[in-house]
Amino acid sequence: MVGRKSTTREPIIQEPEAPEPEATRRQAGVTESSRANRGWWDRNADEYQIEHGTFLGDDRFVWGPEGLDEVEAELLGPPEELKGRDVLELGAGAAQCSRWLAAQGARPVALDISHRQLQHALRIGGPVPLVCADAGALPFADGSFDLACSAYGALPFVADPRLVLREVRRVLRPGGRLVFSVTHPIRWAFPDEPGPEGLSVSASYFDRTPYVEQDERGRAVYVEHHRTLGDRVRDVVASGFRLVDLVEPEWPAWNTSEWGGWSPLRGNLIPGTAIFVCVRD
Repeated sequence: MVGRKSTTREPIIQEPEAPEPEATRRQAGVTESSRANRGWWDRNADEYQIEHGTFLGDDRFVWGPEGLDEVEAELLGPPEELKGRDVLELGAGAAQCSRWLAAQGARPVALDISHRQLQHALRIGGPVPLVCADAGALPFADGSFDLACSAYGALPFVADPRLVLREVRRVLRPGGRLVFSVTHPIRWAFPDEPGPEGLSVSASYFDRTPYVEQDERGRAVYVEHHRTLGDRVRDVVASGFRLVDLVEPEWPAWNTSEWGGWSPLRGNLIPGTAIFVCVRD
């Protein structure tokens, strides 16, 4: 889920804080990005679930900080048509979305690169199979799933999104649907701040240099990759999908919460999330 994802029925043990990393913009390849983000989510899963678990719920399918719920959006299709469908969730975190899918009668599999995030899925419980793996090398046979979904999982953090998209296409059956949400690309031109300081353009929208946090040795410990809106569309098409919808959720009046750089102030003025609805023909 969103970079930087509670239930608190059981105590969560937090690791001692490491020195603050240096934030920079530099290149980071597939291997470095994967290693860095696996470590980051393992270290920060506890804090993430404490901070955002109430918003996410145990078995709710939310597409992003705006709070767009799959119950209303039906981007994967009408809930009654999910029964009996095999669904792969990428970057599942604590598997909240998969748990909702299971409640609709679907057969979800929750995949995440972070072992610690999946431990939270075990803590919450439920009948969802959990798989710890990299989205760029899916451990499933061709044509294993009817649907695939990802709410801020995997795609914002990988250096080569086409590698992931092609893997997803491989494991989907013909006619299968992929729906994924990411930070809206326009947000990269603005500071990641929820207040007025986050409303002025501070960088080029066309600068695709990754955002990297690195330790004192210069090793990446967190990486996010920027793709323009056109880049995302081209990635989808080049990977063998047909784009059937692009959803930019508006900020609802009921949502008064802040989540990192997402807030009612910014959400009412500029989009924060982009959701791509794709079909494998």
